[in-house]
Amino acid sequence: MRPARRRAAPRAFAAALALALAAAAFAAPGPGARAVEPGEALSDPALEARARELSRNIRCLVCQNQSIDDSDADLARDLRALLRERLVAGDADEDIYGFLSARYGDFVLLKPPVRPSTWALWFGPAAALALGAAAVAVVLARSRRAPPPLPLDEGEKRRLARLAAEDGADGREEER
Repeated sequence: MRPARRRAAPRAFAAALALALAAAAFAAPGPGARAVEPGEALSDPALEARARELSRNIRCLVCQNQSIDDSDADLARDLRALLRERLVAGDADEDIYGFLSARYGDFVLLKPPVRPSTWALWFGPAAALALGAAAVAVVLARSRRAPPPLPLDEGEKRRLARLAAEDGADGREEER
């Protein structure tokens, strides 16, 4: 029975892995899977390409972890329309980002600018990591400097021997 079981385990693992990979392939959105609807697209292909690039850098305020290019939320649709209106009006990319930042704050940008108001966002994770590493280093340094434990005095040795005797042959578990 064991040789058959050994052959069955790799086959079961391979089948499970193939099934998981197939499920992931079908569940993942393709490169063309975006929320932009055909009616939103601009007639000028160069302007539409610019609109798509800009919308990939603007956060959906409803979904928060998606760009407005990927989001199906109504607000994202409104922001895409607003962005296209500004492009048709001739605004530069920086003007559009500035307009949206002024209206919604730097949070609307997936890559907010580095300025004093966003320092915590940019440098906070690195500072937290550095503080954590420093705390670990301090704890390790203190544990290395800790004095070795003191040897047991005679009273402690007698008590330990009595407890071990009560518990069974010098602290070992009895075999059953």
